[in-house]
Amino acid sequence: MDEARARDVLAAAGVLPGPADEARLLALGENAVFAAGDLVVKVGRDAELLDRARRELDIAVWLAEAGVPAVRAAEPKALLVEGHPVTVWHRLPDPVRPAEPRDLAELLRVVHALPSPAFALPPRELLGGVERWLRLAGDAIDPADAAYLRQRRDGFAAAAAALTPQLPPGPIHGDALPRNVHIGPDGPVLVDLETFSADLREHDLVVMALSRDRYGMPAAAYESFTEAYGWDVREWEGCGVLRGARETASCAWVAQHAPSNPKALAEFERRVASLRDGDETVRWYPF
Repeated sequence: MDEARARDVLAAAGVLPGPADEARLLALGENAVFAAGDLVVKVGRDAELLDRARRELDIAVWLAEAGVPAVRAAEPKALLVEGHPVTVWHRLPDPVRPAEPRDLAELLRVVHALPSPAFALPPRELLGGVERWLRLAGDAIDPADAAYLRQRRDGFAAAAAALTPQLPPGPIHGDALPRNVHIGPDGPVLVDLETFSADLREHDLVVMALSRDRYGMPAAAYESFTEAYGWDVREWEGCGVLRGARETASCAWVAQHAPSNPKALAEFERRVASLRDGDETVRWYPF
């Protein structure tokens, strides 16, 4: 789904007060995210994401009832428009500053203290999207690379299932990065709720450890995160397994953009090569 297709779906949904072509594109990934006036609209890549969109709305209501600072839904139901799920959200005030790792840690402490909601949260299927992302990549990537990632997926899935956690399992954000925290006038707010799960709390913490190792997060920033949270997941013997699973998923996620984005293809090939070489020091980049 490119921006033009997403705008066509946005126009067909009829959820904005003004023309869809005047909405501002905020992000284009699994969802195209548009802002207009007081609203934000998410257009999902395909109909397979409809159930996830519906669950995200349920999660938003649950977090509101629990008093957790998080984005709030403007419409209670997800729409399916021309094969694409569409959800509508209240737009947050402009940020007062960029989110920092310690802001994320403070919100995770709140989330990790929550009991499970009345509805079922799924396990964190970190590797569940690998097959779909590789399928979307199609012939744009080397079939040997796709086979390699499938093999890694299967191995890490089995290893993760056998882990003994250090923390009590329960609700997690699932994609715990500073980019999913918005610093408004009243403080940090969680956004992008679609990966909320019930699983090992360590999933949320490994994300930042990987950011330090692969994406260039300064050591001091990582230390501020562990200090604010109260524990460093790297002390846990299962850290390497969850890290390897997330690296596999992150690599496959980039693959879906390869057919239309040469930079994505180059980054995908770079990531696969580093995994094949077992080199954990190779820097990964956005594209």
